[in-house]
Amino acid sequence: MKNYRTFAVIGLGRFGYQVAKTLLELGQSVIAIDKDETVLESISKLGADVYIMNSINKESLAECGLNDADVVVIGIGKDIEASILAALNAIELGVKRVVCKANSDDHAKILEKIGAEIIFPEIDIAKRLAYSVTNALTEDILPLSDDFSIIQMKVPYIFDSKTVEEINLRQKYNLNLIAIVHDGKATGNITPKTMLYSSDSMYICGTNKNITEFQDKLK
Repeated sequence: MKNYRTFAVIGLGRFGYQVAKTLLELGQSVIAIDKDETVLESISKLGADVYIMNSINKESLAECGLNDADVVVIGIGKDIEASILAALNAIELGVKRVVCKANSDDHAKILEKIGAEIIFPEIDIAKRLAYSVTNALTEDILPLSDDFSIIQMKVPYIFDSKTVEEINLRQKYNLNLIAIVHDGKATGNITPKTMLYSSDSMYICGTNKNITEFQDKLK
């Protein structure tokens, strides 16, 4: 598996800025491109190489070093034309992975046609919030597809001081326990004799239908 080392972020709104900031915190090299000098100055202080750009074109992007980036993340918001143009130019410059924030299904279809990966941040956040507020034990959810997810939740009180073998998630609920957080430390080294406590968190995976049925039984 390839380890990416150089990233470019085009469009530093709330989404793009947070992506760039997190990448820098992870020790990655970041090229930040935007038309707002203030936001570029801010991300520059965190270590990014910044370039001000008022209009998107291939020559200007190449001058910013975009063709040397392993991954380009495009966080341009409302300007769909600029978003598509940035993605197309990045791909034509030879960037292997281009990830774009999409604002609509039509926007996403065009980006997919030219070979970009699509994300819908608002939709993803909305789904995660909906799951977390429908059950008091649910802490977070990571959708892996339309019908399969990983869910983080507090260990139910009825499982307190019971072993993995005793709760028997796989047989009773058709779910898999993949990790436990105990005393702030996560582990995936789980055996049938591993003990669960209501102060712990657990990560389980399965279909959304099975997860919902499991949550309903805990209410």
